[in-house]
Order: sequence, then C-alpha cells, then structure tokens
Amino acid sequence: MGYIPLFITMGGACLLFFLTVKNSMQRKLNHQRELISNLSLNHPELGLILGEIADPDSVLERMKLSNAAGKASKKSLEIIRQMKVNRHQYNALIKKAPYNWVAKLSGFQAI
Repeated sequence: MGYIPLFITMGGACLLFFLTVKNSMQRKLNHQRELISNLSLNHPELGLILGEIADPDSVLERMKLSNAAGKASKKSLEIIRQMKVNRHQYNALIKKAPYNWVAKLSGFQAI
C-alpha cells in the first residue's frame, strides 16, 4: 500500500502538466486567429478568411501589393509584428522536449 499514493501523485502531476501545456498552446492558437481577424477587419481587401491561420510574411506582401503607395498603417504593422512573435513563441514551445510530447498527443502542429 506504500506505492499507491506515489503512483496517484505522479499521475496527477502528469495530468496537470498535460492540461496546462495544452491550454497554453490553445491560447496561442486562438490569439493568432484573433490577430488575423483584427487584420481582416481593418483590411478586407486582403481576402483573409476568419478563423484560419495565415503566414504573416505573405499577409504583409499582399498588404503592400494592395496599397498603391506600398505603405501600411502602423496599427496593421503592429498586428503583423504580434503575429510573427506569437508564431515564433508557439513554434519554439512545440520544439521543446516535454512540450512536444503534449503537442504530439493533442494533435498540435507548427504554424
């Protein structure tokens, strides 16, 4: 009977770690979708689909092509910068050792 509490405690710690990391990854994906929706509301000419994740570099290129002067607003550039930072943080989190196990089990993929 001495090992049962140890196994229950280890199982609970592993479950809490799994749920915490999964929640963190899901928040980053939702934040990326939110940034894209904000950008699509500001620039409907870009043709961004709400709820889908797009590459920030390609969005910036489309934005420069759509504007005749080639200048984008500071707010739009800030949103694209946030998209790049969020994508980098998410991809770095997925590559780390214990977090990639949770990502593989939960079905998360790199942006």
